[in-house]
Amino acid sequence: MYNNIFDSHAHYCDEAFDSDRESLLASLEEAGICGVMTCAEDIKSSESNIALAQRYDFIWAAAGVHAHEASNAEEDYLSALASLVENPRVRAVGEIGLDYHYDFSPREVQKKIFEQQLEFAVERSLPVIVHDREAHEDVLELLRKYRPKGVVHCFSGSAELMRETVKLGMYIGLGGAVTFKNARKPVEVAAQVPSEYLLIETDSPYMTPVPFRGKRCDSRLIPYTAEAIALARGCTAQEVLDITAENARRLFLE
Repeated sequence: MYNNIFDSHAHYCDEAFDSDRESLLASLEEAGICGVMTCAEDIKSSESNIALAQRYDFIWAAAGVHAHEASNAEEDYLSALASLVENPRVRAVGEIGLDYHYDFSPREVQKKIFEQQLEFAVERSLPVIVHDREAHEDVLELLRKYRPKGVVHCFSGSAELMRETVKLGMYIGLGGAVTFKNARKPVEVAAQVPSEYLLIETDSPYMTPVPFRGKRCDSRLIPYTAEAIALARGCTAQEVLDITAENARRLFLE
């Protein structure tokens, strides 16, 4: 059995967990989970994350407005966010970023809200948790402009893009995609990312690793991802878990 597992990205306030959230979370420590960063989509879910983190010592909260929700952001959302991040259980601004796959919000609105939150986080020395789907050039341009600390979660770019991202001091979050049948890019990134910039995640309830694809994901499935990363790197899964737990603590908790 594995231990020292820090899930650097989950969504435990998602409605997919409404039926058994408390019993599931109560079981995680026995499964070797030492930490979880639960991430937000908007101000309301940010508040829910904080409430959850206040009930469980091993859960930490991120607060922010996701690309999908950018067009729904209230004019004074940054004031609300400023109040939320004063809570000591909030350790990051996220999940924020750009999503050009779904385009649920107009791209210019996404960029505006992302840029505002990058500036907000840098001013407060908070790490950011970045969503980048089919928006690599624009995300990288804004990361270069603001130079936040943080992580590009569920990293989907090439090994070359990973190197450019790491040059900025950003961490690389890898999840269930490294286990997928045609996962050439994630496996290449897993093999090459410097160990000090690697994080492991579930994106629960999404991105469920093989052999459980199609089912709800939770933090107990991280070992399958760790084993795939370990295979790519030529080390053990426990070594991957130890490295990524240390990195998550350094990024979010120190």
